[in-house]
Amino acid sequence: MGDTILEMRGIRKTFPGVIALDNVNLKVRSGEIHAIVGENGAGKSTLMKVLSGVYPHGSYSGGIHFLGEERRFSGISDSEKLGIIIIHQELALVPQLSIAENIFLGNEQASGGVIDWHAAYVRTRALLQKVGLKESPDTIVSKLGVGKQQLVEIAKALSKEVKLLILDEPTASLNESDSDALLKLLLDLKSQGITAILISHKLNEISQVADAITVLRDGNTVDTFDCRAQPISEDLIIANMVGREMADRYPPRVSQVGATMFEVRNWRVFHPEQSEREVIKGIDLHVGKGEIVGIAGLMGAGRTELAMSLFGRSYGRKISGSVFKDGVEIDVSSVQKAIKHGIAYVTEDRKALGLVLDEDIKKNVSMANLKGVSDHLVIDEQREAAVAADYRSKLKIRCSGVLQKVLNLSGGNQQKVVLAKWLFSRPDLLILDEPSRGIDVGAKYEIYSIINELAAEGKGILMISSEMPELLGMCDRIYVMNEGKWVAQFTQAEATQEKIMRAIVKNGEVVYG
Repeated sequence: MGDTILEMRGIRKTFPGVIALDNVNLKVRSGEIHAIVGENGAGKSTLMKVLSGVYPHGSYSGGIHFLGEERRFSGISDSEKLGIIIIHQELALVPQLSIAENIFLGNEQASGGVIDWHAAYVRTRALLQKVGLKESPDTIVSKLGVGKQQLVEIAKALSKEVKLLILDEPTASLNESDSDALLKLLLDLKSQGITAILISHKLNEISQVADAITVLRDGNTVDTFDCRAQPISEDLIIANMVGREMADRYPPRVSQVGATMFEVRNWRVFHPEQSEREVIKGIDLHVGKGEIVGIAGLMGAGRTELAMSLFGRSYGRKISGSVFKDGVEIDVSSVQKAIKHGIAYVTEDRKALGLVLDEDIKKNVSMANLKGVSDHLVIDEQREAAVAADYRSKLKIRCSGVLQKVLNLSGGNQQKVVLAKWLFSRPDLLILDEPSRGIDVGAKYEIYSIINELAAEGKGILMISSEMPELLGMCDRIYVMNEGKWVAQFTQAEATQEKIMRAIVKNGEVVYG
């Protein structure tokens, strides 16, 4: 391996109320494959966005040294000019354009302002050959599977004379044979002198290709391991990924789980655009009255897609399977029908999907149950204000009054308004998707207390969270999801962070207990 090609020193990046990166250090040697691992929220993608200029110089502190010089990127085009190319987990191809058009989009082969299609096609063929694709350059990208689209992204990177290739969860959506082909390609590119940073949670894949592994946790560098010096065990990496102590951050609760009130059998969902890609693969789940059931998994596992598809088929195509409530099969084929059957979904993206930010608290609270504040299709504004005031008091929403715009509330109080909206729809099952994301510790405790009270009333709670301590502190039972299927299930007594993370990264047979 060669000299150091990249060094990031003392990187610190904050967002309002959150320290995303805190004194992170990373050193990558020329010609190596350097893996970065860590839980959701550890700071992996944020660090790569700092490196590639998505977060420009001045928006973070610390230094970036690339090819022996300090670099101050003001945008992604600055880093691309030097050969730093990032391929994100969500591919950035235009489905309606051909392979050649995608490869040279923004980097067109032209002379005198006219695109030279012959030159573009000749170069595309050579690039496709390098990445092992036999398709014609004029093939429309939407006709390709996800694995081949990933290879087109790499061909596009090669067209820009890549020196440092960053791959963010490149195999998350790929089947085993496509994953193997991609890993082999990475090793081929390494033999041609291309350095790569690989972000992945699949430790078995990392152990096949990585020369070094850096572990991030809670925005800090934990350690860097040299895989060439000695074999690094998966258990050692997992221990470094999850090694924080559980503090007493969760309100006490006596669990009283009743009979099964919600059940899903053999639920299958296909991607809305890529019709051959199965996103949810035959899921069975059940929730008892008064039970808080968690769903753990890494980004891209399919947890939100499962939740949205159950809530009135808000996501996906070719959906099949059965949903039962209190032993009777129910129709959840539209949002209205799901609400009618007592299902509520608190979205992970409260600002875009959960609230109308420019409206007041009063209107947001009543939105999912206008019948509850109406007479003969006319909204009774006094009743609407009384309902909002009642939830303001019950949920301790801090505001100047129910006429205050939601836009001006803190994240924790906005989340309480979303909860109030769905509680007013009088649900029996609440699906909570990242209920405490972007909320400070004090507000989290209040949200947890509300969830516990709802369970005590006999409501079923299905809770998706990327924070493992949150699931361990709140849930009676935890399903672990990876690549659209369950890979483990634990009771509260059995579950530990290590067991959950091991189930995710081993991704083998389903584990119980």
